[in-house]
Amino acid sequence: MQLIKLQNIRHYYGDISVLEGLDINFESNQLTCLLGGSGSGKTTILRLIAGLETPQQGEIEIDGHLVTKANQIVIPPQDRSVGFIFQDLALWPHFTVYKNIAFGLQERKEKNIKETVFRMLQFFNLQEHAEKYPHQLSGGQKQLVAISRSLILEPKILLMDEPLASLDVKLKRKILEHIKSLKKHFDLTIIYVTHDHKEAFEIADKIVVLNEGKIEEVGTVEQIKESKNKFVNYFLEY
Repeated sequence: MQLIKLQNIRHYYGDISVLEGLDINFESNQLTCLLGGSGSGKTTILRLIAGLETPQQGEIEIDGHLVTKANQIVIPPQDRSVGFIFQDLALWPHFTVYKNIAFGLQERKEKNIKETVFRMLQFFNLQEHAEKYPHQLSGGQKQLVAISRSLILEPKILLMDEPLASLDVKLKRKILEHIKSLKKHFDLTIIYVTHDHKEAFEIADKIVVLNEGKIEEVGTVEQIKESKNKFVNYFLEY
């Protein structure tokens, strides 16, 4: 089932074209990796889906509802059931781990906040870090707190913008294992941005290879590995 549809998306920053006539669908309960170099349009796609930006042309649908059309927000970001994990994680330094995770629930005045937060802490094995501050955590622990903070609001869609860029190889593998388990456990559709094809091969159900705002190829890991596309082959060499 197609959960997210981007149709004929054109997006510019000033005179610079970032996305040029982009058509792409994201399937429900699938982990899709957007793979490409700097300036390929990966992060812009996430920001458009989240409603943080609007394209100059085209439409975006989520779960059958029009959420964005050219230069217009139809459904605001907070009503899209979308979680967003930014590259810099954006944890609040003056909040403990517990307060970082609980913040969204408190804003919505939810009941049983303590119970819900501790259930999330337990899932990610963060219980002993509940009263620590972000500067007291390892890089991997910070990643898990950022993921927890997004998932506690029960989004249908989780957007991840190069979340592991600052981690070493060993930690990356550990966090990638967590990310692979999220889709099934939390009934999520995940869109994961990376410039590292090894990361994409590790976790993706589907890969979209982007180059200067255009799609070069879409396929499974095996299809991308066996691609005859010259750009894809060139990109995978690095």
